Amino acid sequence: MQAIGKIIEEISKKYDLGDPAAIKQKVLADSDIQAFIKENQARVNAAMIERSMANLYKFYSQKYGQNKAMAGYQAELFLNNNVIDVTYKPTAAKIASDHEKSTKKHLQLIDLPQNLHDVRLSQVDITQGRSEAIALISHFLDKYGEKPHQKGLYLSGNFGVGKTYLLAGLANQVAAMGKNVIFLHVPTFIAGLSSHFEDNSLQDEIKRVADCDLLILDDIGAETLSQWSRDDVLGVILQARMDKVLPTFFSSNLAMKDLEDHFKETKNAIDPVKAARLMERVRFLAKEVVVAGENRRR
Repeated sequence: MQAIGKIIEEISKKYDLGDPAAIKQKVLADSDIQAFIKENQARVNAAMIERSMANLYKFYSQKYGQNKAMAGYQAELFLNNNVIDVTYKPTAAKIASDHEKSTKKHLQLIDLPQNLHDVRLSQVDITQGRSEAIALISHFLDKYGEKPHQKGLYLSGNFGVGKTYLLAGLANQVAAMGKNVIFLHVPTFIAGLSSHFEDNSLQDEIKRVADCDLLILDDIGAETLSQWSRDDVLGVILQARMDKVLPTFFSSNLAMKDLEDHFKETKNAIDPVKAARLMERVRFLAKEVVVAGENRRR
């Protein structure tokens, strides 16, 4: 085993730190090391300190940022039999950063701005026109851990009142729980379905959307529908979620009764029966809540 003096000497040369004795004195004078020795004075003696100098230097260098390889980790001292040893634990900043990365990994935004990843419910202004929606979203989240199979919400209201923003806050909070969330813009999603024909991935895409832990359908009612996209895409997705009681949220500029009228008319036909059937699924999955307020996009 290498002598402690030799280790300190090598460290001194490597980092051009000067006199090894001065390094040792500086390390032992560190306030955290002094506090640890004092806290454990019944078990720590001079011989143990001498045996532990290499570990104490590791602690010291990490504390003052000399070991870049361990960036994001905080060194902590502990007693390991007859030596003072060092362990590394993630800093609060690293824990927060890793949590943020995990949240983004579990939330997929389809045809929506990526900055919605950054929305937090705690940042949302609670106005009179939003208060009921915020209260119901909070109630959903409070129960979600123990009761994941809940009814969602259908947020209706004018342009720019914050429906998408509220749902982004919900999406991020559920994703932070490690659940897979898909948040998609319905008109763009419907318009882009043909891109899946080339590689035969349409059924996989429909299944992925239908089976995710939480689905949010943004701006439903603004899409241009064919009978196929209404019945074999939206209808299939909503039926699967209804069968499995998977939470589904919607935003729309149309009230539910007006959405049914929208579903009646496709490019080539008017079919009130198919529209009513689709609306049964929407009403089963979500409760309508009106969000009011000024247009914040102006």
